[in-house]
Amino acid sequence: MLPDLEFCCSVFKENGLMLTEELYRKLDIYAEFLVEYNNNVNLTAITEPKEILVKHFVDSILLCKEAEIPENASIIDIGTGAGFPSVPLKLYRNDLKLTLLDSLNKRITFLKELCGRLEIEADFIHGRAEDISKTTEYREKFDIACARAVANMSLLSELCIPFVKVGGAFTAMKGPGEDISLGYNAVRVLGGEIEEEREYTLGGEGRKLVIVRKITQTSTKYPRNSSQIKKKLL
Repeated sequence: MLPDLEFCCSVFKENGLMLTEELYRKLDIYAEFLVEYNNNVNLTAITEPKEILVKHFVDSILLCKEAEIPENASIIDIGTGAGFPSVPLKLYRNDLKLTLLDSLNKRITFLKELCGRLEIEADFIHGRAEDISKTTEYREKFDIACARAVANMSLLSELCIPFVKVGGAFTAMKGPGEDISLGYNAVRVLGGEIEEEREYTLGGEGRKLVIVRKITQTSTKYPRNSSQIKKKLL
């Protein structure tokens, strides 16, 4: 499914990453199952092998190069979809403790089967982030909350920051064009501060990583319910 090992190694090397034969084998299993499952359940518009390699796998794994992720860190991937960025991250860094959250059960079904095929451990949550983060089991329990999403920074912050323990981080993977300053107030209200906005390129395309450090506990007023969030951003 993926291009040959030599080509994939060169792409990883160009981006400062290492690709072992075992990682290549598992990413190939991932790509094949993703495309197969995508015929019945809409998971991704990216199905060409080289694009899967760069825009899904390398893009996801670059998170551990561009952000400091502690050893044995607990990570929750909010709105994970087909498992990006967290499942490729787990394949690259097996020490990470993974929790996958998505509002669509058909995606959770895919992810359970995928992780079984890849022989990796993960916890799976079917639900909406604004509901799950209010529970004592998950609120402020994670070292890292990550999201690779098109939602604006204010909305993403309200959905993700409540999951992060004080001292941990929320990492938002964004396109280069978004005005992150529109989310500054939300980050502050939710107990965080923007530590870094890092820009880099992947395959000639711009990328931006926003790292929010959790400074204080999030008020129990947040997150609001989905209708309130949609009506007025923080």
